[in-house]
Amino acid sequence: MTKPVSSHQLIRYVVGYVFITSALMKLVISDFTGVFANLGIPFPEMAVLIVGITELVAGLFIIFNYYVKRAVVPLLIIMITALILTKIPLLASGIFQFAFEARLDIVMLVLLYILWKK
Repeated sequence: MTKPVSSHQLIRYVVGYVFITSALMKLVISDFTGVFANLGIPFPEMAVLIVGITELVAGLFIIFNYYVKRAVVPLLIIMITALILTKIPLLASGIFQFAFEARLDIVMLVLLYILWKK
């Protein structure tokens, strides 16, 4: 008889999935360099590579339950930076626009916090 998946495991799998897919998009699609450049991030090619590899490695660590707390820290930094650079400016368009566009970022921050606290 198989043991049911716990909520903590499910959170780990979902968080890992989101960051692994995000990493693969950054590492495979060349357009992400342009996105980083448009945000004013210096050395966008290097930044995309660093963020992509960090998301991939940390996502895998989280899925395989290996150094989860340590893997969460750089992902929190990435998410907070992304929120500041891409979503906070939307507040000028109104709170509802911001809330809609930032929904995944906010959910991921909460889920990362849950993983970090456990």
